[in-house]
Amino acid sequence: MTDSLAAAAGGPDRATEGQAPAIEHIERLEAQLSTIVRGKADVIRLAVVALLARGHVLIEDVPGVGKTTLAQALARSLGLSFQRIQFTSDLLPSDILGVSVFNQTQQEFEFVPGPVFANVVLADEINRASPKTQSALLEAMSERRVSIERKRYRLPDSFMVLATQNPLEYVGTFPLPESQLDRFMMSLRLGYPPHSEERELLLSGGVRNLLDDLEPALEEDELRELQARVPGVQVAEKLADYILTIATQTRKSSDFLLGVSTRGVQSLYGAAQALALVEGRDYVVPDDIQQLAPAVLAHRVSLKGGGSGLDATREAIERVVRSIPVPL
Repeated sequence: MTDSLAAAAGGPDRATEGQAPAIEHIERLEAQLSTIVRGKADVIRLAVVALLARGHVLIEDVPGVGKTTLAQALARSLGLSFQRIQFTSDLLPSDILGVSVFNQTQQEFEFVPGPVFANVVLADEINRASPKTQSALLEAMSERRVSIERKRYRLPDSFMVLATQNPLEYVGTFPLPESQLDRFMMSLRLGYPPHSEERELLLSGGVRNLLDDLEPALEEDELRELQARVPGVQVAEKLADYILTIATQTRKSSDFLLGVSTRGVQSLYGAAQALALVEGRDYVVPDDIQQLAPAVLAHRVSLKGGGSGLDATREAIERVVRSIPVPL
């Protein structure tokens, strides 16, 4: 980080001021998650960043690599409620949001909340549901509330959606529209674990027992305190312009059919603040933005010339970032 950016952010002496408790909480959470999701420290960190920034995560990967395990471990490590929704072609919006039923005793209709009212919701294979059912999550993800029968219901404060989809099997699926993709703060891939970690996992009999015995590493009030600190992380004006330049380049470049939205710019800004907090700083540096840009922006853009898939768009975003001078 340059001296000018450090000064704009409040100076290097601010890096550790008041950060020790936050770092301790975050390190404890990441360490616990690492005992369950082996060899994926980078993915765990990004998931924690999204959690602190109050964002949602789309995990695009093949079955059996730990997507559900990551969601369950995150919920259990925070002592939060968890619901898994298996998306299928016959799933209805009411299966997600809830439904009103007639109470014979009270002689009136009462609302029975659906699984979306949990703290951590795993939307498994989200692209297998119809667009109408997929859209049931739009209001919940963007506003943390749902509207049912002219009434609005608040969702839990610590509400997070982790959705999965298989990048190889598209038969019988409904691709997510851009409007829904844009509501995910990040798109991630877990990939297969390293050989040594997979061998240890095989010989130990898996992580199911560990997951069942998992105790909260953070209390919900501690999580809310960390989330409340994220907006206070300093972002120098030059770095805000740096984020805007990256987004503008995707909109102007001939490589892109669809560039980064304003919501994407805001997501990168907030994620950079959260990553700075995770790293023990109260100011953002250019490395935060460069590290996060592919995960935050790749699923929001479309390429010209037939390029598709998360890997292709990630590479395109990385090229854009490399082409823009780092602010001094």
